[in-house]
Amino acid sequence: MSKIRHQSVAPTEGRKVAPRQTTDVHTHDDHQILFADSGVLEVITDVGTWFAPATRAIWIPAGTPHSWRAHGRLTVHMLGLPLSDNPLRLDSPAVLTVSPLLRELLRERTANATASAPESRRLHAVLLDQLRDSPQEPIRLPSPADETLARVCRAMHADPSDSRSLAELAADVSVSERTLSRRFRSELGMTFPQWRTQLRLFHALKMLASGASVTVTAHACGWSSTSAFIDVFRRAFGVTPGAYGRE
Repeated sequence: MSKIRHQSVAPTEGRKVAPRQTTDVHTHDDHQILFADSGVLEVITDVGTWFAPATRAIWIPAGTPHSWRAHGRLTVHMLGLPLSDNPLRLDSPAVLTVSPLLRELLRERTANATASAPESRRLHAVLLDQLRDSPQEPIRLPSPADETLARVCRAMHADPSDSRSLAELAADVSVSERTLSRRFRSELGMTFPQWRTQLRLFHALKMLASGASVTVTAHACGWSSTSAFIDVFRRAFGVTPGAYGRE
């Protein structure tokens, strides 16, 4: 990433943003948590993209160059945490499950950043306890450095409904299926089917946030049937895509 803006203090606030609104690439000297209670929030780094629907939050460690993009009309709740507050001891971005209690704590903390000191300390302590108990979710799309692998990933991004096999994709970039499979595992840390499922879920979240129907989303993102899409979505996010769209 180029032209990285440095912001020493990570802000604590709630900010209403429009669909597709983005920030420039920046870093903080503090840790930060981003949470949107509707739509989808996408955090982009030089090593991958993390995405979170309304039931998830994104942890961004201090010093991580990143930008973010909103999908849907939403409020981004931004919570800055000092270096000493790293309850999960994470040194890379992560997606966290947001329990109902943690959701309300984040809303309250970002809406009242200037609360009185004793009240703020009590709220902050409970919030850190909730973060310690927040499971991490593997909701990310790592970015490849290898150009051959990047060509395949760009093609799949351009059309998530592309149903070509790994062997067919490998032939298009003039490598063997075994070589391409090995590069997915070694560079992205997942198999090709796992990566493609993550990609399709990412595009599905964006389409649902923009108001697309479940059926249209399922077919546009490559699922063979609406029921198959609903099953995968529920297992990934804990709700059906219809319920998520209504929320």
